[in-house]
Amino acid sequence: MDDFGAIAASAVPLTGGYGGETFAVSAGGEDAVLKLYGKRPARAAVDASLMRLVRGLLPVPRVLDAMPDPAGDGAPPYVLYERLPGVNLETYLATAGDAERRKVGEQLGELLVRLSGMPFLSFGDFVGRELAIEPFGVGDLEDFFRAHAGEIGLTREQVDRFAGVIDEAEDLAATGVDRICLVHSDFNPKNLLVDPENAVVTGLIDWEFAHAGSVYADLGNLLRFTTDPVLTGAVLGVVRAGFDLGDRLVDRARAADLWALIDLAARSAANPVAAAANALITRICDTGELAGGRPDPDVVH
Repeated sequence: MDDFGAIAASAVPLTGGYGGETFAVSAGGEDAVLKLYGKRPARAAVDASLMRLVRGLLPVPRVLDAMPDPAGDGAPPYVLYERLPGVNLETYLATAGDAERRKVGEQLGELLVRLSGMPFLSFGDFVGRELAIEPFGVGDLEDFFRAHAGEIGLTREQVDRFAGVIDEAEDLAATGVDRICLVHSDFNPKNLLVDPENAVVTGLIDWEFAHAGSVYADLGNLLRFTTDPVLTGAVLGVVRAGFDLGDRLVDRARAADLWALIDLAARSAANPVAAAANALITRICDTGELAGGRPDPDVVH
């Protein structure tokens, strides 16, 4: 893009994420979002391809322009995409009534069903414009947890108590639906937009952690910190009706989310969400239960 420098100079940082690389800009006579990839340059090509792949199936922004490779002058790769209408769902839910939260929850359930129906043949991260899949290469859940336990700040007793949680999670994974699908991997209110006038979900944004993974992972991400019984009840109702994911759906979702939760908890100083993940993992270790003291949505609603 010839006027990239002018756009970047007038960019206004967006506060939704914590990477410090996303900006509100004006381009081609319309509001747009500019995402730079200085920290993960190889991800620019993946994100641009993913948004083009699922556009029309999911409420993702239209890609206006992209430079997926670093420029010769040292400028980082970038993706420029339209700025979708609506407000952050986290903000919207703070004042929305029961009917509106139920309506939004049903739409979130529909999005989860669509994601679970986009299959892949193997687990892994996406690589390049063609979205090739590269295996994670992180071992099993126990190995992954023990590699991060020190960074999380757990005692030996907490680590030992977590062994039972790992056993339960692995049993749930072994008996669940054997399907690999597109996982957004950050499916929660801060990455969802909604029109406050009609409670219609208008956007699912920030695809930088998307991968091919468990059909339960995005639901687990949503349930990680979301305790609104009206919203979660509506989500679960639609998911159960739209795709047969077996019994103990909430437990399976929380088990699938452990990988991301552990990784996030190990970076507790990075941002408030990571600190909350650290606190949750600590509670799970203290209780020896997947729920970690969180309410059961199937009981509360």
